[in-house]
Amino acid sequence: MYKILRAEELTANIFLMEVEAKRVADACMPGQFVIVRKDEEGERIPLTICDYNREKGTVTIVFQIVGGSTQMMSELKAGDSFHDFVGPLGCPSEFVEEDIEELKNKKMLFVAGGVGTAPVYPQVKWLHENGIDADVIVGAKTKDLLILEEEMKAVAGNLYITTDDGSYGRSGMVTQTIKDLVEEGKKYDVCVAIGPMIMMKFVCLQTKELGIPTIVSLNPIMVDGTGMCGACRVTVGGEVKFACVDGPEFDGHKVDFDEAMKRQQIYKTAEGRAFLKAKEGDTHHGGCGNCSDDK
Repeated sequence: MYKILRAEELTANIFLMEVEAKRVADACMPGQFVIVRKDEEGERIPLTICDYNREKGTVTIVFQIVGGSTQMMSELKAGDSFHDFVGPLGCPSEFVEEDIEELKNKKMLFVAGGVGTAPVYPQVKWLHENGIDADVIVGAKTKDLLILEEEMKAVAGNLYITTDDGSYGRSGMVTQTIKDLVEEGKKYDVCVAIGPMIMMKFVCLQTKELGIPTIVSLNPIMVDGTGMCGACRVTVGGEVKFACVDGPEFDGHKVDFDEAMKRQQIYKTAEGRAFLKAKEGDTHHGGCGNCSDDK
């Protein structure tokens, strides 16, 4: 059992939990994820790691209520426990393997949308701890839906807040702020964008036009988290990849976002999964290829 040390509602339907999980905390790196289960009968839920503390042996997760399982998770309090807390899974962010001195010469921009702020935070924090300050754009529909603003402010070189309705910070989409910053004279060697699929798609269209290499995290499309369900199948540079085992981070300019978003809509129904299995054959799954609900 994995004890919850802290549980709080960050904003409407978005929750943060700090969990006692020493083995995960000892091994995890920015960009990776965990799979949690509330109890023996619970659904497996993949969640990108928001923060970790190796000394305390804790890992912090942030999640949004999107269905029955996350609704039940949101009702857990400090002192309660998760039955399973498995990880770290997935590949760490590529930059953690780069030479620190070379990284210090790079101008990095992070773009976070909504709950995507949670997986962006540990990456920016890791850079900050290694003497590298990155610019960060955090976007939300309204001021009330912003999360982790103070935490991000403490580790970002420059933090730019945007709201769709103009209720706080800069008005408009994150793509407009990217364009504005470049027009103001900012130059970036790489952009990391994490958020809803549609946001990442348009960020990539913008950065491609501006000539900024861009990394995206496809954690929003993961379901099973092991490659066995086939939900996170995506085409990257003409090749079939699975976000949970090959990613979750990829070259955003090579991701076929339109195909991925259309596929995810089809995948939500049993009929749709059967259709995709017949269409995609042996490449439908990234793992066993024998999900019970596809038979």
